[in-house]
Amino acid sequence: MKVLLIDDHPLILSALQAVIQGLGDNVTVSGVDSAAAARATLQRDPDHDLVLLDLALGDADGFELLVELRHAYPALPVVVVSASERASDVIRAIDLGAMGFVPKRSSNAALFEALRMVMSGGLYVPPMMLGLEPGPPPEGDTVPSVMQTRGSAALGSGAKAESHQQVPSMESVGLTPRQTEVLSLLLKGMPNKLIARELNLSVETVKDHVAAVLRALGVNTRTQAVLAVSQMTQGSPRPAGS
Repeated sequence: MKVLLIDDHPLILSALQAVIQGLGDNVTVSGVDSAAAARATLQRDPDHDLVLLDLALGDADGFELLVELRHAYPALPVVVVSASERASDVIRAIDLGAMGFVPKRSSNAALFEALRMVMSGGLYVPPMMLGLEPGPPPEGDTVPSVMQTRGSAALGSGAKAESHQQVPSMESVGLTPRQTEVLSLLLKGMPNKLIARELNLSVETVKDHVAAVLRALGVNTRTQAVLAVSQMTQGSPRPAGS
């Protein structure tokens, strides 16, 4: 696996390189300290498997670089690793195509779990942003209602949801096989036209499936759907014996 780290803080870049290298002998890690260097690296060698991106770069806005990378390399997953823990930044990053968001204060285990989920085709959102871990809300930020646990108080209230407040599992949502396929492509950030092409359906049919998926998840937008699925997959209890 070939990983590109983009962070303009030398100490953090060095620490991340050491941590990611610990994933295994088959992991190759390179680090750059600017958006310009990232562009040059990917132009020389676009055959990377993963990008870890800091939002606060000296020569570019991290969100703008995220959009640029998603357009230039749509098959290359990008995980944001940021000092920010604002819910609005998490939502914006996911909305712009990031496959994960990892706060820099996260443990190595949390980072490994995030990368495992992303490399297996999933999406990672910090558990504290989904109300799955106790902790105070980020300062200066209001947690949007989309990221509240159904029937519970705002996320980050410091209390875990009671058993009757737990989010449903993906299995309980009741999607048809076709709707599940549409959701899978939707989670990859694909627009309706590309989903239609991928599944050999009309755009109108895809729109109907997307609407049905949103209704089943109890959300109104694609971004909310992404967060809802992440909440379900991270919050669902593991089967016995796993």
